[in-house]
Amino acid sequence: MQLVVARIGRAHGIKGEVTVEVRTDEPELRLAPGAVLATEPAGAGPLTIETGRVHSGRLLLRFEGVRDRTAAEALRNILLIAEVDPAELPEDPEEFYDHQLMDLDVVLADGTGIGRITEITHLPSQDLFIVERPDGSEVMIPFVEEIVTEIDLAEQRAVIAPPPGLIDESQAVIASSRDEEGDTDGTPESGKDV
Repeated sequence: MQLVVARIGRAHGIKGEVTVEVRTDEPELRLAPGAVLATEPAGAGPLTIETGRVHSGRLLLRFEGVRDRTAAEALRNILLIAEVDPAELPEDPEEFYDHQLMDLDVVLADGTGIGRITEITHLPSQDLFIVERPDGSEVMIPFVEEIVTEIDLAEQRAVIAPPPGLIDESQAVIASSRDEEGDTDGTPESGKDV
């Protein structure tokens, strides 16, 4: 099975290094020197990692045969893809590969069905489940411990405890900073700086 493990960013310096946007929880395994990665588009690869290092909090890679800034810049936005055994599991039992989570049923703690995971979106701050509801609509559920309380691969389900309004917009709670200050008419109170 193939998994996207990184996206190549801009060139760094003049010796062929590139920044990478890491999309794996195991970069030390998937993006180590010597790793041979497929690419998307396929015509750009395969690429073999020659060196890797962290600089100012970013992972920098250099690939075999890429020796200057021009060649490095030509790789920008290419996806790096690793071949992974489908039976392989992450070392941490609280981590999951995307393929393990796809098509899981999403249910509330009481068993009420919400839908099925059809996509996982990786954002810088968190991951999101894209859940298709029985009526065909979609809902985005943040993959955070406070909301996704259990992943049960044996039962093929994700149990969630959504805050009001996440699943049913009619239950949304509207919060206003003005209400907290006691100012409900929208005009500044006397004696306060505006």
